[in-house]
Amino acid sequence: HLLILSVVCQDLSGPVFIQEPPNNVDFSNSTGTEIVCQARGSPFPKISWTKSDGTPIGTIPGLRQVMENGNLILPPFRATDYKQEVHAQTYRCQSENELGKIISRDVHVRAVVGQQYNTYCSPEEIIRGNDALVKCSIPSFVVDFVDVSAWVDSEGAAYLPGHNFDGKYVVLPSGELQIRNVTNEDGFKTYKCRTKHRLTGVSKLSATAGRLVITDPVGLSGPKFPSVSEISSMRSKSHSSLSLNCPAQAHPLPAFRWYKFKEGTAVKSPVRLDDRIKQVGGTLIILEAKVEDSGKYLCMVNNSVGGESVETVLTVTAPLSVEVEPKQQVVDYGRSATFKCNYKGNPIKDVYWLKDGQKMDHSEDILRIESVKKEDRGMYQCFVRNEHESAQATGELKLGGRFDPPEFTKTFQTRVLKAGPSVQMPCIAKGDPTPTVTWYLYDMEIESDLSAGVTIGSFETAGGEVASYLNITQARTKHGGLYKCVATSKVGSVSHVGMLNVKGAPYVRHMEDMKVVAGKTMTVTCPVAGYPISSIVWEREGRQLPINDRQRVFPNGTLIIEDVQRSEDAASYTCVAKNEEGYSARSDLEVSVMEPPEILPFSFGERIVNTGELRQLLCTVIKGDEPLKISWSMKGDNLGPGPDLTTSQLGSRTSMLMISSINYRHSGTYTCIVSNAAGSTQHSTELRVNVPPRWTVEPTDKQFAQGSDAKVDCKADGFPKPQISWKKAAGSQPSNYRDLDTQINSNVKIVEGALVLKNIQKGSEGYYLCKATNGIGRGLSAVIYISVQAPPSFEIKNRTQTALKGESTVLQCEAKGEKPIGILWNINNKRLDGNRDPRYTVREEILSDGVLSTISVRRTERTDTATFTCVATNAFGSDNTSINLIIQEVPETPSELKVLDKSGRNVKLSWQAPYNGNSNLTRYLIEYKPIKGTWQNDIDRVLVGGDQTIAGVFSLRPATSYHFRIVAQNAIGSSGPSDTITVETSEEAPSGPPVDVRLSAVDQHTLLVSWKPPLKEHWNGDILGYYVGYKKNTVGVDKPYMFETVEFIKERGTEHSLQISNLVVFTKYAIVVQAFNKIGQGPMSEEVVEYTAEGAPSQPPEQVGLTTLSSQTIQVEWKAPPEDTANGNIKGYKIVYGPSKLWYDVSTHDTKISADTAIEIHGLKKYTNYSMQVLAFTNGGDGVRSPVMTATTEEDIPGPPQSVKALAMTEESILVSWQYPEEPNGRILEYTVYIREIDRSRDIAPKSYKVNAVQMSYHVDKLNENSRYEFWVTAHTSIGEGTPSTKATISPSSRIPAKIASFDETFTVPANKDIKMPCIAVGSPAPDTEWKINEKSFVKTDRMRLLPDGSLHITNVTKEDMGKYKCMVNNKFGQDMITHNLIVNGPPEPPMVILTSQTTDTITFKLKHEDKDDQTPVHGYTVHYKPEFGDWEEEEIGFGTDEFTLQNLWCGQRYQLYVVAYNSIGIGERSPVVNTRTKGVEPTVPDARSFLEVSAGSVTLSLNAWQDGGCPMIYFMVEYKPRAQRDWTLVSNNVKPGGNFVVLDLNPATWYNLKVTAHNNAGFSIAEYEFATLTPTGGTLAPPFGGGHDGGNLAKAGFPGIPEWLDLNIIVPICATVVVVCVGILVVCVAMSRRKAPPLMNPEEYAQFYGAMNTMNGRMVTMRKDGLPYEDMGYVPPPNRKLPPVPGANSNYNTIDRIKKGKMNEVYAAAKSGYATWDMRKSQGPTYDEIPYGDGPGPRGPIPDVPQHYSQVPPVPQRQAGGSIPGQEEDISPYATFHLLGMREEAKQAMMNGHQTMPPTPGNGPMTPQHTRQNAQTMNPRRSMPNQGQPMQVYDAPNCDYEPPKNFQQNFGNPYDCPEGFYNGSIMSSVGYSQVADYSGMPGQKMTQSMHGQFPPPAQPHAEFSTDTVIYKGGPPTMNNLRGPLPPGEEEFPPPPPIRSADTSLNDSNSTTQSNVTSECSEAECDREPLVKDSRGSSVDPSKELTTEEMRKLIERNEIVQTNGLKPYNTVNV
Repeated sequence: HLLILSVVCQDLSGPVFIQEPPNNVDFSNSTGTEIVCQARGSPFPKISWTKSDGTPIGTIPGLRQVMENGNLILPPFRATDYKQEVHAQTYRCQSENELGKIISRDVHVRAVVGQQYNTYCSPEEIIRGNDALVKCSIPSFVVDFVDVSAWVDSEGAAYLPGHNFDGKYVVLPSGELQIRNVTNEDGFKTYKCRTKHRLTGVSKLSATAGRLVITDPVGLSGPKFPSVSEISSMRSKSHSSLSLNCPAQAHPLPAFRWYKFKEGTAVKSPVRLDDRIKQVGGTLIILEAKVEDSGKYLCMVNNSVGGESVETVLTVTAPLSVEVEPKQQVVDYGRSATFKCNYKGNPIKDVYWLKDGQKMDHSEDILRIESVKKEDRGMYQCFVRNEHESAQATGELKLGGRFDPPEFTKTFQTRVLKAGPSVQMPCIAKGDPTPTVTWYLYDMEIESDLSAGVTIGSFETAGGEVASYLNITQARTKHGGLYKCVATSKVGSVSHVGMLNVKGAPYVRHMEDMKVVAGKTMTVTCPVAGYPISSIVWEREGRQLPINDRQRVFPNGTLIIEDVQRSEDAASYTCVAKNEEGYSARSDLEVSVMEPPEILPFSFGERIVNTGELRQLLCTVIKGDEPLKISWSMKGDNLGPGPDLTTSQLGSRTSMLMISSINYRHSGTYTCIVSNAAGSTQHSTELRVNVPPRWTVEPTDKQFAQGSDAKVDCKADGFPKPQISWKKAAGSQPSNYRDLDTQINSNVKIVEGALVLKNIQKGSEGYYLCKATNGIGRGLSAVIYISVQAPPSFEIKNRTQTALKGESTVLQCEAKGEKPIGILWNINNKRLDGNRDPRYTVREEILSDGVLSTISVRRTERTDTATFTCVATNAFGSDNTSINLIIQEVPETPSELKVLDKSGRNVKLSWQAPYNGNSNLTRYLIEYKPIKGTWQNDIDRVLVGGDQTIAGVFSLRPATSYHFRIVAQNAIGSSGPSDTITVETSEEAPSGPPVDVRLSAVDQHTLLVSWKPPLKEHWNGDILGYYVGYKKNTVGVDKPYMFETVEFIKERGTEHSLQISNLVVFTKYAIVVQAFNKIGQGPMSEEVVEYTAEGAPSQPPEQVGLTTLSSQTIQVEWKAPPEDTANGNIKGYKIVYGPSKLWYDVSTHDTKISADTAIEIHGLKKYTNYSMQVLAFTNGGDGVRSPVMTATTEEDIPGPPQSVKALAMTEESILVSWQYPEEPNGRILEYTVYIREIDRSRDIAPKSYKVNAVQMSYHVDKLNENSRYEFWVTAHTSIGEGTPSTKATISPSSRIPAKIASFDETFTVPANKDIKMPCIAVGSPAPDTEWKINEKSFVKTDRMRLLPDGSLHITNVTKEDMGKYKCMVNNKFGQDMITHNLIVNGPPEPPMVILTSQTTDTITFKLKHEDKDDQTPVHGYTVHYKPEFGDWEEEEIGFGTDEFTLQNLWCGQRYQLYVVAYNSIGIGERSPVVNTRTKGVEPTVPDARSFLEVSAGSVTLSLNAWQDGGCPMIYFMVEYKPRAQRDWTLVSNNVKPGGNFVVLDLNPATWYNLKVTAHNNAGFSIAEYEFATLTPTGGTLAPPFGGGHDGGNLAKAGFPGIPEWLDLNIIVPICATVVVVCVGILVVCVAMSRRKAPPLMNPEEYAQFYGAMNTMNGRMVTMRKDGLPYEDMGYVPPPNRKLPPVPGANSNYNTIDRIKKGKMNEVYAAAKSGYATWDMRKSQGPTYDEIPYGDGPGPRGPIPDVPQHYSQVPPVPQRQAGGSIPGQEEDISPYATFHLLGMREEAKQAMMNGHQTMPPTPGNGPMTPQHTRQNAQTMNPRRSMPNQGQPMQVYDAPNCDYEPPKNFQQNFGNPYDCPEGFYNGSIMSSVGYSQVADYSGMPGQKMTQSMHGQFPPPAQPHAEFSTDTVIYKGGPPTMNNLRGPLPPGEEEFPPPPPIRSADTSLNDSNSTTQSNVTSECSEAECDREPLVKDSRGSSVDPSKELTTEEMRKLIERNEIVQTNGLKPYNTVNV
């Protein structure tokens, strides 16, 4: 009975967790787990389980069981029974009883299915001398449960994790094995990691062993990070160890420095290293991590070449914990309640509250409920959460006292009844406390009225309820109305309203007068009775309301008037009720409006009042209706008259309060209260009175027993409140008081003015002073004496006394206390007997306050060191004190002096502490000297504390040998010196800067800096070189220096220098120099500044204008170029001018110099077109020329005709002929022929004849035969007649010899034109005419014939017609001869184009003419070039240019170019097309760990993880698909590079495939990743193995064709057994056959085949020593296969002519008509047009001005279908399919005919014109290959199809030399890494149609040999799918060869001419060379590989870079 009673009586309480489930539960499927959840409460709570979203869970047989005790059991299960919703779920435990409900934190359950896994170790490339990290790769599905427990090397040595980080081999906390200072010997070992599974306990070694691929450093290299992104993040738990890796390597060895950023800023500080934080090489190790270790860390790596850095964001997590205060609280109704949430842990993301399991809208750590109500009681929980865990705590809120607001249990209802019967209306209420019930009718309280027949009765029932009834004896119409009952208690009230309708005529009750306060709202309901009522209206003064917008009337009779106004609303209102029968009733309501009072504010003022002063207050009512009641109160009490305080009424609206003499009692708040019928108001003010302190409790003397707690009260009051302070007298007199020590740990406290002495002792005895002050007056003070009655005591309980060995000493103890006191001595706890040892003597002396006892010891010895105890006893107790006697002596000599560490200036020593002679060692003296010095003269000392055994000696000189020894000292003396050790300090960075730094300008882009080494004492070792820093010295701009390195060369003596190039012209630079040695760099020298030399202006003069002034003068004017482009001080201007027709030849240019901006140029040729340019020049040279301007000088009189002939034709006629003037000086309009007879007088004017300008001879007749005549000729221009020619004299004669009137001439004509060479002869008889051509007689041909006038006419002249033409005439009287020189000019011959160098954006080539004797003039060149799939562009090359550079090209692109020469005749044929490429490769694919960050609904792509390959990134294309689907979803095809990109709208807990295509100008790379999104709660997805939801049915889901009755669980094992048996039989047969026949494959072929097959599995099969697959080697050489024959009639190669013959190919040939290659050998029609020229009359006409653009290139002739040229050798089509090595020759011809590969499409972005071009220009497959010492040869066959002559250097530069589709035979690409991915057949058809129209896809040859491995070459990007399908096949296809061995001849960076050597090779080369070098293969030297930045720099500098090997491809299979 007692037990039951106790249970019933105990308090009820809500649920609280006793044992809450953990945040994470991981378990193995073989073990299962039980999750315990227990709670307490009263009544006992019920426990249930839900999912994280609140969904209840139940038992699933065999998988999940919810126990009755609340535990959740997940039993062991088979792997096939794995269910994600059960075994990878987030659960919650909830506990509930009637008082509330609580929910546990999230329980993340993760079941691990037991499955096989292997760990792997990979080879690590490292430069010798650096630190290596060997990693243990753990599969992702077990990485959370597997830890590295040890590392084992091939020699059996084991390396375990620990805290010893000083060795060579260190196992880092993260599991990596760090090998320090790698040497060549480390490369002979292999290393395996041993891992342990935390759940299963399984321990295993890695499947593969890692090894170090060590390369010797070659040259200098800056720090490089192999695979670490610029920013990484790391998370670790607190109190665990972690490591931050910084795996950089470099040569010279780099220095590592770790910094930590201040949170939220860019300020960083070095990480302080100590015993907890250590740095091992570049790795930062943090032991026992703390939350404050979180932050962003920066690892900076530097050496003499450069520096790199990597950032790591570290988050140290601490477990979350929560506590709610108070855990339980009881609060009364209406009061406030507060819960505080105290939480700890890191990080904390969210804070929120739950009430009874429901989330509240509150996220602060303090929850406050202002007014507690009933519904607020219950369980409150505070939750804190982050991404990985959560925590909670509980608090309970209970309701206090009697706390049940009233509520009705039964009420009356609205009723309608006839008059007469009785009525009873109940209202029954309950509550705690018991409520009272009041009745109202129309809001007017009613009581029992027997006269009216109404009674009200109330009583309390047995159940505690109040029953109230309203009874009406006989219902009348007047009893009708709106009734209300109200139940009220102190904790609340409740009301109920109901209508009682009594049928009858309308009746309106009398309404009492109503008073309303002005400004308020008046609401009144008309008290109507009767039923039914049709209308109720209100009237005022006969008008029906409403009459304004403040009035509202409702149908139920309610009138509302808002904002009542006295002037408008005070009136009589009438309520009128009517029924449908016309009866009505009315009643009036008188409404009066009252105004409440309002007080004029008053106050006592701001000042505090002193006592004795007078104060008064006036309380004036400025508004309100009278009568007014005015009263005063203070502190809530009404004030009445008193001796010092009076109140008086001043009229009806004012009251005065007066205080005649203020004292402390008057201090307080005074309130004036005014009320009237409308309301009340009040106003308060405070009176503050200064009151001096006065005692309320005055302290007195006290006595206390020692050890008790003493308390002395001291209290006073006053205003302001006095401050109480205590002091104690310093001595025995009541004076010299001092403050008491009341600190936290002190036993003296002052509590509310009282002095409290805890555990009072004798020392507390004395005088005490209590003082009360408040600033008013002097305050109060009281002195008391506190006495303590105590037993004997010693002031010092334990002390130590020392004595020197051999001397005497005295020990004393003084006991204080009540006398008498007895003293006893003990020594080491034994009674001291002075008789036994005569050296001890004891004496006592009585003192006033105690006893003094002494003991004397003579001639002390070491054994006298002991503890002496003095014991004192009296009547109150006893006490003792101990004296530790220590006999002291000098210390012994320190030992074991050794060196712990040393540096350049410091040495760290340690030693063994000696015996200290019972005296603490005061110090050690470390004595040292240089090894050549003496201890007497060269000694230095370092003082070290006596408690240290490790110390450092500083300020040493680096690289110096020293002797060290140590001496110990104590207070007694010094020991002897220790043994001497020898130490040599390390080198150190130089401590002084270089000296005598000088700077001078070499040229406009170069500065010469020279300096001398630092002073020798600052070298600190051997100086290796210098860093020379330079920057622009710009005012207000502080930029960092850029440094160059200069090697220290002893041969240079004491001075070094460096030329700094590529500087800005005429710019001020600042230079500093610092020396460095192998340790680091020294300080910088002082800054030296200098300007670079002036440069040439970079802009031409502006607004150049030409003005012709005369026939020989042109004025040139211009404006100076912009100042910012002058690059110096402009010294003047140069005007370059020359005849326009020879302007192309710079040798014809003249130059004038002018200091002004205008000049007149004189002495020009008359009537000549001049071209002119102006440039500005400085001391730095000539600037940019202005555009060419032309002007023509004016005409002038012409010069004389060149020659004149006069030939007799008959006896009276003469033929005069002449030549065109050499200086026409204008346009010749006519000639004048003058004739004068010589024999006549000179005064007779000669005759003249005008001749047309086109006529060059004149026939003069009617002359005298016997007279002599002289003839001369003048020419005319528009200016006038020119000077006469030379005179010719002749006489007419009948004897006329043969003469030729024509003149010797040189004819220069274009080829294919007609030419007439005149030979006009005279003579009588008619002369004979004979022509000779080049001394050979003329023979008439179809093109050459003689004209009747003797001239020779040649049609369609050719260069073969050039030569000397002689015309000879003769008759019997004489003979004559002229000689014509014929020069046939045409367009120039095509030049030879010789490539010299390439960079990322330039191509440089030289131009050379093959035929040096060809004199065809060349006025210039035009280079035509285009990217591989771009449009042709052109640039002009000036006359006389031998080398030219194309600028601003695309990076990493193939280019075609050819050059044409031109002259005044036309444009020559183009040179052979040269194929080359700029440098740069496609983007490099990152690993998934650095690229992907997965969440539940998205994946974030870190685009910066891609390396650009030297060419800037352009854009990314992102696609994804669920793993089970085939079709890809395009997210974006134009993702900009940089930053992060988020793929959204993913489903949680789903496996996806992600495809990312990265584009740059060099091409594209494709990466494909597989990942699983997280669960909604942030959990990881179960591994993609195991069973599904439906057991075996899911196993068939992937095989829809399997019948339902088949059970795969039975079929699969049976089939597997059969396969194993068959394979075993086959192996036996093969083994037997190998004894008789040679192996089908040699080891290399076998390994290559399986190496390719394993590429997709992310692993590489390597070779054992016997050549078979082996997993510890890194390279497999290919078989030594020979090249197939050159294409011919019987070969299987598709040539162009063969492709065109196939039916399918005819379609493709038609579709690809735009693919054409121009062939100069098949040109048709004229290749140029004649440009007329000439200055005189005749068919040629005058020479025109040189045009801006010459004739355009003629139309390119088309190749025949397929691209070949008729009549020539078969060309290998650049897009044909080739039978590559490894493919069987017996492939079916039918398959060969239809197979083609398609060219990829380049472009800078999606939907560029390159993607959609209709007529793509193709690359010319020909390659010009220079032969050393021999003429150039042209080969039409691609390089991969023939074996070149031995004297040729193999060309590997053009990947189109081998077909794209099957180029995986080589897997080599200078463009970049190839991609390997699964090859799907169907998508390729889309690509075929999109690229070539609606044509059927071609058949693919060798389908039977195809594999599932496709090499995606990183060519330019494509639009749709990348490749066409490979048809299915059955036979095996030989795999591609593996990685090439290190061969510097194949590295792209070795080539300075892409036409000679590039990084691609034919298959034979790829296969043959590695076997020749090393049949076992060799590893690639990573030290020779270049970073992107290094590659870019070297490419721009156009240097040859020696590397040890190249990576031909990169296989991506994530």
